[in-house]
Amino acid sequence: MCVSKKSRIFASVLCVGEMGVDGCNRLSFMPIETNCGYGVIGSRARLRILFREEWGFEPPYPHRDMEMEKGMMSKGVRQDLGSVGRSLLRVLCFSFLLFLCAHAHASYLLIPMDEVQKNHLKAYGVAYWTLQHEAEVTWLLNYRGGTFMTKYADALERECRLRGVTCEVIADGQSSAILSHIADPGVNMDAVKLQKAPRIAVYSPKNKLPWDDAVTLVLTYAEIPYDVVYDEEVMSGVLPTYDWLHLHHEDFTGQYGKFWANYRSQQWYIEDVRLQEAMAAKLGFGKVSQLKLAVAHKIRDFVSGGGFLFAMCSAPDSYDVALAAEGVDICDVMFDGDPMQPNAQESLDYSKCFAFKDFRISTNPAEYEISTIDVDDRARQRQVNERNDFFVLFDFSAKWDWVPTMLTQNHTRVVHGFMGQTTAFRREVVKSSCVILAENKEFGEVRYLHGDFGKGTWTFLGGHDPEDYRHFIGDPPTDLSLYPNSAGYRLILNNILFPAAKKEKHKT
Repeated sequence: MCVSKKSRIFASVLCVGEMGVDGCNRLSFMPIETNCGYGVIGSRARLRILFREEWGFEPPYPHRDMEMEKGMMSKGVRQDLGSVGRSLLRVLCFSFLLFLCAHAHASYLLIPMDEVQKNHLKAYGVAYWTLQHEAEVTWLLNYRGGTFMTKYADALERECRLRGVTCEVIADGQSSAILSHIADPGVNMDAVKLQKAPRIAVYSPKNKLPWDDAVTLVLTYAEIPYDVVYDEEVMSGVLPTYDWLHLHHEDFTGQYGKFWANYRSQQWYIEDVRLQEAMAAKLGFGKVSQLKLAVAHKIRDFVSGGGFLFAMCSAPDSYDVALAAEGVDICDVMFDGDPMQPNAQESLDYSKCFAFKDFRISTNPAEYEISTIDVDDRARQRQVNERNDFFVLFDFSAKWDWVPTMLTQNHTRVVHGFMGQTTAFRREVVKSSCVILAENKEFGEVRYLHGDFGKGTWTFLGGHDPEDYRHFIGDPPTDLSLYPNSAGYRLILNNILFPAAKKEKHKT
């Protein structure tokens, strides 16, 4: 049986022996019966070797140092010093032994995700870091807010401390008791194994635009690595090399985010149009809308082949509109140089959409809206404001609906709302095949939804920034160090770890 050096050390009990004839304290190691599969440590020399190998220093052993001084001390002084030394060594050795005992039986590390956790967002980063180092993480769904558990390692505990993440060291018996409790059929919990760090891509333009991206903000804060890809990379066929793709404040209809009315004279808008048109020409497209549709098809194929898509703000809205408008010109003259197709609305094909149906496109170029997928902000503002804007996460059966359960892990079921170009999805345009993850039922708003397409999945979240209720053009990026326990940002990070999950089938 293979036993660690720490376990071997604890096959003996450290104690202080009687004073030697020379007046010096001696350390002795009394053998005890153990079940660690290793015999008794035979000598002080051997113990010193084990200490040096494991911790880089030797155990307290004053004999040699004191022996050098004994010739200069009277017998009485030596006896007094011996008495003090024995007491001091007993305290030091007992304290040291307690410290080592705590770690000798520390077989698992628990990262709680309830209110105890000091930094929920960085906790996801620690889980991802663990996967990067080829260690398995068990995600305890609905247990203390979606706690992570993994085999104990000194480096892992140190990483938690460095990142300010709360962790708990537990023994084998405690981890077994937790898993046994979770496995109880009467408890709405489950354990899902995370086995591989997903490779992450963020679809984002290379030029700087005057708004932030909540996903890149939280990935950076949580110290989770990602690559930025845009039209040229997507069209080159790079997406299948990734597991997870994010879309944020993006317009796949080719209307430049419907910013024309308010920002067409701004330098950033002029530059963005120039770059988009140049890229379309470079890749062989006559219009930006045609390039964006081709990119949308590449993303569709990525999901169909088993990829995980996560989209926020205007991306879910504009993405489904672009798919439905394939072969239909829905862009007015200021966007693509020619008028919109007269029967554009009637020509939409909703069967091509991931999530939405029966919506109407906005044909007014001055309206900061892409379609009626988004709730009507003007009507909404008469009822909803920052003080009363909340949405509720649905409860799912963790043992049978583990995917939506994973995506809704949180330390609260009520999340503060936040606005965006697409703030929320009108319930009447959501397809019945979708799984609604969160809603504001009183106002008929769907905030968070999920579905399958081919071998992959997609998840859409309304709103722009979970900790900036109304994020305006030009506002500074959110400082997430001020919101380490953000429930809204946790929803994003749930999606990050989703591709790493492998669920064992339940026995029937």
